Amino acid sequence: MSKGFLLFAQNTANINYVDQAYALACSIKLSQDRDKSVSLVTDDPVPENYKCVFDNIIEIPYGDHSNGSKFKAENRWKLYHASPYHETIVLDTDMLLLEDISTWWDYCSNHDLKFCNRIKNYKSETVVDTVYRKAFTENNLTSPYCALHYFKKSEFSHDFYKVLEFVCNNWEWCWDKFAPNHYQSWLSMDLALAVTIDIMGAEEQVLDCNNPMELTHMKPLLQGWNSTPETWQDSVTYNFTGDSLTVSNIRQYKLFHYVEKDFLSPKILKKLTELTNGQT
Repeated sequence: MSKGFLLFAQNTANINYVDQAYALACSIKLSQDRDKSVSLVTDDPVPENYKCVFDNIIEIPYGDHSNGSKFKAENRWKLYHASPYHETIVLDTDMLLLEDISTWWDYCSNHDLKFCNRIKNYKSETVVDTVYRKAFTENNLTSPYCALHYFKKSEFSHDFYKVLEFVCNNWEWCWDKFAPNHYQSWLSMDLALAVTIDIMGAEEQVLDCNNPMELTHMKPLLQGWNSTPETWQDSVTYNFTGDSLTVSNIRQYKLFHYVEKDFLSPKILKKLTELTNGQT
């Protein structure tokens, strides 16, 4: 059965998500021992020198439904239908994969659908987000992370994504019904997932404490600092060699969600390109 990583990139006026997807794909090729196929879903041009790291470049199916929205989340439910794999791990583009995660595939292959529901800060401390996720806590919803999830092509996964399609296409009505407290005036994919889980009563099937999938989340308010800077890069030093990433001299492992778009500097892109050349 085919396995691979699926990345979604739609550029905005301020953010080049294709650049991010390229960097993430390089990190996947460099870090994975076994399953390292990467497919990109996009409607933006992909530079010729980027194409070598993508096994497939796939047009967004069913057209663009984002209508100029800031985060273009309206198209994210389509990833299930776009994936060329039997088993897929979906990753947000603003991340780097720093070590082999074959054990994640081994665990998830026993299930139809799993979402990451555990995050850590750069000190490897498990954190519960009660700051950025008030709409979840105040509406007694689960807290899945679309940034990292797994699905298998199956009847259950197909049904889940059909409900997710309905939620995304009718998010204002769904927010009024399922998430009226601390109301979000935009379509958040994580909140759409939480509402879908609630509608389907699927918490036990898609979230569990034994799931090994986790990510290091670099939003400043999650780092446990006494005072919160505007950006995490203002408070700590970091060094990326290609073989490792350290933040404040602490080595980072597995999946690093850098969040701040300017972290992906030309220097880091150049280093990833140099290391990846000859391996694709």
